Amino acid sequence: MGTQEYGADQIQILEGLEAVRKRPGMYIGSTSSRGLHHLVYEIVDNAVDEALGGYCDTIDVTINSDNSITVIDNGRGIPVGINHKAGIPAVEVVFTILHAGGKFGGGGYKVSGGLHGVGASVVNALSEWLEVDIYAEGKIYNQRYERGHVCYPLKIVGECEPEKTGTKISFLPDKTVFEETVFDFDVLKQRLREMAFLTKNLKIILRDLRPEDGIVEKTFHYEGGIREFVTYLNKSKTPLYEDVLYFEGKKDNVYVEVAMQHNDSYTESAYSFVNNINTPEGGTHLAGFRNAITKTFNDYARSAKLLKESEANLSGDDIREGLTAIVSIKIEDPQFEGQTKQKLGNSEARGAVDSVVSEQLTYYLEQNPTVAKQICEKSILAQRAREAARKARDLTRRKTALDGMTLPGKLADCSDKNPENCEIFIVEGDSAGGSAKTARSRATQAILPLRGKILNVEKARLDKIYGNAEIKAMITAFGTGIHEDFDITKLRYGKIIIMTDADVDGAHIATLMLTFLYRFMPELIKQGHVYLAKPPLYKLEKNKKTWYAYSDDELAAILDEVGRDQNNKIQRYKGLGEMDADQLWDTTMDPEKRILLKVSMDEEAESEIDLTFTTLMGDKVEPRREFIEANARNAKNLDI
Repeated sequence: MGTQEYGADQIQILEGLEAVRKRPGMYIGSTSSRGLHHLVYEIVDNAVDEALGGYCDTIDVTINSDNSITVIDNGRGIPVGINHKAGIPAVEVVFTILHAGGKFGGGGYKVSGGLHGVGASVVNALSEWLEVDIYAEGKIYNQRYERGHVCYPLKIVGECEPEKTGTKISFLPDKTVFEETVFDFDVLKQRLREMAFLTKNLKIILRDLRPEDGIVEKTFHYEGGIREFVTYLNKSKTPLYEDVLYFEGKKDNVYVEVAMQHNDSYTESAYSFVNNINTPEGGTHLAGFRNAITKTFNDYARSAKLLKESEANLSGDDIREGLTAIVSIKIEDPQFEGQTKQKLGNSEARGAVDSVVSEQLTYYLEQNPTVAKQICEKSILAQRAREAARKARDLTRRKTALDGMTLPGKLADCSDKNPENCEIFIVEGDSAGGSAKTARSRATQAILPLRGKILNVEKARLDKIYGNAEIKAMITAFGTGIHEDFDITKLRYGKIIIMTDADVDGAHIATLMLTFLYRFMPELIKQGHVYLAKPPLYKLEKNKKTWYAYSDDELAAILDEVGRDQNNKIQRYKGLGEMDADQLWDTTMDPEKRILLKVSMDEEAESEIDLTFTTLMGDKVEPRREFIEANARNAKNLDI
């Protein structure tokens, strides 16, 4: 553990706390479940900053039975001395004054994550109560706050071993601020696992005291750091070679760590981080990595005569086909584009990553010619498939009006041409498609029937995907193009609604559809254009009245209301085809009455989303079985 000074005077004060409770979304993104979980990340981030500085090796996170959170670390402890600028203990400054912290140039931290240095005070402001205990110099210091206000001055409440240091923070989110105040163990588990991968040797323990059948506990501790992260992400795929390539180095004051391994899939899964913060939109560090591997593999393929002089260079896309990679950098003054820290802007990061990866990858390929050849051969196959796909894609690109726009023959389009008013139903099967075409509102609702199950894009190369009739029909109908051709301004429908039977087959078809959209048009999901229709499971008729039930529980509630007797006529729908046009309109298509499930994705959990698609749709059976067994307890609550 280090000994660098971290005292009261290093806490700088910038402004007051009042705005947080008025506009919490500005500070934590939203007051939904996502914002709620962000509170935990803010406190844990501070402890991880201690670990990055070499002062802490264990973080303990507990969801208590009353749904409060306790985070304990064995770092140096928040300073308890008087901050001379504020005249109050530094710990009180940290929790009650916005933009106060050791991250604002006082020399307390070389690198740090956290959210603009506002973490602890924002969590305090948005909690019913927060209590902090600090272990330092053989004493236990304590202070309590309620909705950001100090309940009593910092006081000594006991003694501890002289060598014991650290901080314990407990808080209960304010139910008058958050729409949802119940923490999701799985959401926290995913984020804390990621933090542990990114900080090798840091141990993070997560426990949940709420379950009636006993405490649930998970420990995350990865001595291999991001090497193990790549192995974890590739667990549902077959690696192309045994090694996880790992490069680390420091250049221009940027510490660079990269781990990578190719697998037998056709999709790239590259994730980038700055000071342990996920950057979903990449930035200069990811650009440096991509530039380095494109140049290095082309140089190697030329020198090893794997590429002939007459052949074109491999593109970055060719080389990154089936690549899982983590690019993690630590930098003293990260410059992010936009408030949400989604894209790194530091120019020195590009050069540092490029330099470290180029040098060490060149050396690795020279030392491991078998692996080098495997990667190059896969890239050359990808190049050929990409060329075939380009030819196929040229045929599927939406033509302009001058060319005579050719929409798919089976598409029943709507007459309104304003995308904001229009929606397209992707319907399984011709019979349901026929009912939907009759039922629809012709002005604003388009119907595209698909025959059977579409291609599983998780197991197919680009040329096969472009050659698939059902996928071509969707690409043409949506109008946006896919992959590098994707342009959301050309989207022809504001809502894309997947309408399948409410059975296992229907769920499978919907999953295939979502896999295609996630892999090739993720912006449609990110920007909220994708929905799942929810057809009813039951129709109940009694005394010439009709009720529809969308779940077993809803049917039971209706029966409780109308009575359970022999006059009840209950029909269990096996598929959309059993409904006539009027019933389909009333239950599933009428905007006034229908239930639509909006498909959304948390970009901060993108590596987990990626892994879930690979597990469910990839070749390996064992990870899929494990996933199903682990999640079977939730099956009755799932809509799909």
